[in-house]
Amino acid sequence: MSIKIIKGEGRAWRPFRFPPRVRSAAEMADSMAGDPAALQRAVADGFQEGIDKGYEQGLEQGREAGHREGFERGLEDGKAIGREEGRALGRQAFDQAARPLDQLVEQVERFRRDFEQARREQLLELVQKVSKQVIRCELTLHPTQLLTLAEEALAAMPGDQEDVRILLNPEECTRIKELAPERAAAWRLIPDEKLALGECRVVTAQAEADIGCQQRLDSCMDTLADHIRAEA
Repeated sequence: MSIKIIKGEGRAWRPFRFPPRVRSAAEMADSMAGDPAALQRAVADGFQEGIDKGYEQGLEQGREAGHREGFERGLEDGKAIGREEGRALGRQAFDQAARPLDQLVEQVERFRRDFEQARREQLLELVQKVSKQVIRCELTLHPTQLLTLAEEALAAMPGDQEDVRILLNPEECTRIKELAPERAAAWRLIPDEKLALGECRVVTAQAEADIGCQQRLDSCMDTLADHIRAEA
């Protein structure tokens, strides 16, 4: 439908056309009621259009959600990896910085062990020297104690106590005879220049025993040294 409108005098008529009227879905359904195939195509087209729009919207929403979730997860993973790498680098730097200190501590510990060992050895040596001096002084004042040690040794020796001989240092043998002649007469005292002061040997027909002070002192020192090493 067209209508001629006069825009002004002296101007030509120009036709005016109205835009097509948009039909509603009900009108379209009424117009296609007599054409089932057209109606089916329209339903199918509408259904497909709905599917396409739903797919596009779902894809866009899924893309946004996935991007957001991936970003958050990547951020957390990045933080965790960064913390772990930071710990590793910090530990490496600490170990490298502490290595000279560890060496110094090891040297100090080695020095301490050596010092303690030297101190124990010096202590044992001092105890041995003092013990020797005490024994020497005691025997100088009371040399007859060697006869007491001889009697104790004979009591523990096997066999018959016949032909008993007590070997002593010549100096101590002389002093015993001077200080205790009665006790010296009851024994067969034999001077032996090979024996040092404080040394004494008891000999019978079947056995022999060293009851010297040095032998006893060495045994005590060995026991003391084992005890000190065990404590160390």
